[in-house]
Amino acid sequence: MADALWAVNSIVLSRAAGQTGRMISLRCLVVLGVGLLVWTACAPLSIYHREGVPVSRMQSDLLACEISALADAPVANQIRRDPPRYIPGRRYCRADGSCYRRGGYYVPGEIYTVDVNRTLRARAEQQCMANQGYVPATIPNCPNGVSRAAPPGATQVLPRLSAQSCAIRNDDGSWQIVTQAG
Repeated sequence: MADALWAVNSIVLSRAAGQTGRMISLRCLVVLGVGLLVWTACAPLSIYHREGVPVSRMQSDLLACEISALADAPVANQIRRDPPRYIPGRRYCRADGSCYRRGGYYVPGEIYTVDVNRTLRARAEQQCMANQGYVPATIPNCPNGVSRAAPPGATQVLPRLSAQSCAIRNDDGSWQIVTQAG
């Protein structure tokens, strides 16, 4: 068993030999996930808006448009690869004055996936919602004072928007649009 481990390790280049690939640890993924949650909580609320429409109706219209857009522009993932990079050799000298040269090597390009229909699908969704009278709206988050002063609740019917409109995000994923006193 020790021989097998040595054999496997003998074909894997060590970092000292120039391997530059990086493995993302679970800890990094958790940090990235938490960062994404914090970022989305701070981002303004982006919704489709049509004054007087119940939020549940807007959400069902959006779902229908998402399904339609997915049918019209299905996921079309392509696997791509960045070009390889050449790492030139280096000259190493010892304390006794003798020198040697280690040859260069190629680092293969990173492999990644691209959904080539993603932009088209987003445009199809936007067009579907526009055909039903909705417009995209970005509503800034309410300042803390407004959030604390507003009674808890969730918006049930999309209100008229103004420059004083702001959004409060609830823990359950719902939101409340309020108008600040100006």
